[in-house]
Amino acid sequence: MNKREWQKKGAGHRARLRDRFLEKGAEGFSDAEILELLLSFGTPRTDCKEPARQALKEFGSLAAVLEAPTHALCRIPGIGKKNSFALHFVQAVSRRYLQQRLVGRKYLHSSTEVRDYLLHSMRDLQKEILTVIFLDTSHAVIATEILAEGTVNVNTVYPREILKRTLELNAAAIIVAHNHPSGSLKPSPQDIHLTRSLALLCSMMQVSFLDHFIIGDGAFSFADNQIMAPIQEDVARLIQETTLASR
Repeated sequence: MNKREWQKKGAGHRARLRDRFLEKGAEGFSDAEILELLLSFGTPRTDCKEPARQALKEFGSLAAVLEAPTHALCRIPGIGKKNSFALHFVQAVSRRYLQQRLVGRKYLHSSTEVRDYLLHSMRDLQKEILTVIFLDTSHAVIATEILAEGTVNVNTVYPREILKRTLELNAAAIIVAHNHPSGSLKPSPQDIHLTRSLALLCSMMQVSFLDHFIIGDGAFSFADNQIMAPIQEDVARLIQETTLASR
């Protein structure tokens, strides 16, 4: 098969994949087929089937491929800077879409969308980040912002800075989330300490601290796992005892 025939065959295969997507969406697509189409945006005249398979084998999942840095992607034969740009651009657009879709939605009615957004934006990251979702008095989402990067604990995440931003946005409630690059969903002692510190400050400022998520190989909710309520009760008792002692 000469080069022209090979390119024609590859173009026909990609056209069939595009037609399948237009007819039925991504349902039924394997991760390799999705990645193959994404890579073809960067190099439309190149067969991307084998690079897609190799990338999934190297990084382990579609999400991990999308989060992989350019230099790591370019180590895969057949993936260059153009393909890497295409992947990162699609990932960035997806993240912005999910973020903007939340604005104005009430958390109690869209907690699944909040979880989906956090999973998409924070899973498989190689560094820790802390994201805060700000809500109004009816628990509708005002904004989501990354407020810390690096090792996330009470020594590097200053709860007062989170409260400062909360007041700037006139938010009545917050949801906090941070990721574990290891994939572990188990809260560390530092995670518990940070949650207690935030709960205390929020209570003093009359801001509702609704939940703390850990994102790794899935999502762990402090509220859903009965960790949040005892912390809130301890904080309320401490404030009450402090108030009584000061009289």
